Amino acid sequence: MCPVSDKGLVLVVEDEPAIAELQRMYLTREGFGVHVERDGVAGLAAARRLKPVAIVLDVGLPELDGTEVCRALRAEGDWVPVLFVTARDDEVDRVLGLELGADDYVTKPFSPRELVSRVRAVLRRTQGTLAQPALSLGPIRLDPETRHVTVDGVDVGLTVTEFDLLLALIKKPGRVLSREQLLSQVWGYEAAAGTRTVDVHVGQVRAKLGAAGDLIRTVRGVGYSSVRP
Repeated sequence: MCPVSDKGLVLVVEDEPAIAELQRMYLTREGFGVHVERDGVAGLAAARRLKPVAIVLDVGLPELDGTEVCRALRAEGDWVPVLFVTARDDEVDRVLGLELGADDYVTKPFSPRELVSRVRAVLRRTQGTLAQPALSLGPIRLDPETRHVTVDGVDVGLTVTEFDLLLALIKKPGRVLSREQLLSQVWGYEAAAGTRTVDVHVGQVRAKLGAAGDLIRTVRGVGYSSVRP
């Protein structure tokens, strides 16, 4: 039976027992329920069965790679926050993880406290927009209360981070936000992948918005802004 917590259940998918136990211990101290799986197939099944509030997902898993677990969940329309953990420290790997729909990325070795702070940050973002009214920009409609986005009335599936990035950009159309400002506003800290993280997520948001993605403008050498059609 999985531990019950008011903060919700975090699924940890990690094949190294010592690392999994460290993650479990620190997340439990923070007040989360924690369920641990050791391989990708079991992790994917647990994600579908348990509906966790977040997943801490190792990339190099047996049976099914962590990137494939994330890909499968996103293909099913499951936008649970995913934080990738990996021993690989290559920018290509980080970018691939973000493009697959991960919300954040931590490279081994990492501080358990940092990992917990990352989980807290992404969950805080999902809970921190309830009082805001719905926003529109051309055919895009974004509802912070339900965290629901449509383009011309058609649902658009965004990760937690993609949603918050779009929200930051369309709150004030025409205002240019630097990559550093977006890192601070959306992620709440200096992300491990630096400003490249912002570029990858903006690209993902544009792709999902289709033609409406043109309303997100690149300001060369500075950052991004949204523009009214």
